[in-house]
Amino acid sequence: MLNQFKNFFPEDLKNGKIKYYYEPFLGSGAVFFFIAQNYPIKKAFLSDINEELILTYNAVKNDVSTLIKNLKKLKRDYYSLNEKYQELFFYKHRDTYNKEKSKIDFTAYSKEWVVRAAQMIFLNKTCFNGLFSLNRKGEFNVPFGRYKNPGILNEENLLLASEVLKIAEISLTDFELIQEYITHDFFVYFDPPYRPISKTSSFTSYSKHEFNDKDQKRLAKLFKELGINGNKLMLSNSDPHNENSSDNFFENHYSDFMIEKVKASRMINCKGDKRGAINELIITNYNLGAIQ
Repeated sequence: MLNQFKNFFPEDLKNGKIKYYYEPFLGSGAVFFFIAQNYPIKKAFLSDINEELILTYNAVKNDVSTLIKNLKKLKRDYYSLNEKYQELFFYKHRDTYNKEKSKIDFTAYSKEWVVRAAQMIFLNKTCFNGLFSLNRKGEFNVPFGRYKNPGILNEENLLLASEVLKIAEISLTDFELIQEYITHDFFVYFDPPYRPISKTSSFTSYSKHEFNDKDQKRLAKLFKELGINGNKLMLSNSDPHNENSSDNFFENHYSDFMIEKVKASRMINCKGDKRGAINELIITNYNLGAIQ
C-alpha cells in the first residue's frame, strides 16, 4: 500500500516543513519506517494499546543485541528438532509465554522485556500465517504453522529497525491520549482496527480489546479536534461499500474531510475466493491535489 499511500501524504511532509510524526495505531509500523527513512522528520511518537507490541518495539529499540542473542538460541534449538518435536517446542513456548505474562510489568522497561520480545517474535514467525492474535484473556492463541524454514531471525533487519527507532518515543496508550503530545505542525496517520465490512468479517481480533463502532466514532471525533494548529491528518479504513452500497458510516462521520478510495490486496481470509483486491478508504483533513 505504500506506493499508493505516499501520494496521499501532505506536501508539507514532502518539502520538509513537518518535523513531527505520530502514529497511534502502530501495528506493523510500515508507514512509520517508510516515512522515517524518506522524509526529514526529527521526532516520531508511536503508540498502540497492544502491550506485547509496544514491549517488543521498545526491546528492538533499546537492546537489539541481546534480543538477537535470544533469537539465535531459539532458532538453533528449534532447527535442531524434527517437525514433530518442533511442534511440541512451539506449544511449550506458547504456554510459557502465556503463563509468564502476569509477571511482566508492561509500564516499566526491564531486561525481562527483551526475553519476552524474543519469545513473541519466535511465536509470530512459527505460528499459522504469521498472525498475532489474543483471546479475551489476553493469551496468544494462534496454532503452530508447520513451515519448513520459518524466518525466525533476520538480524540485519532488526539492526536497521533499531537504528530507525532511535528517533521514536514508543508508548502504551489509548489513541485518544495522543492529544497530550500533539501541539502543532504534526503529521498524524491513523490506521485503526478496520471496521468489519460484513457480519462474518473482523479486523479487530489481534488484541483482547474490542474496537467497535463506538470506538470508530470516538476516533472520528478526535480526528475533527486535532485538525487545528496546522496539524495534517490521514486515516485509512475499510470501505463498507464493498459489501453494502447504502452503508455510509464514514461519509456520515467524516463529512467535512476528503475521502478517497484505493485498491488493496487482502490475503487473510478463510475462503480463497474472497481474497484479492478490494476498496479501502483514505481520509485526510487537507486537500490532496492531483493524485499521481
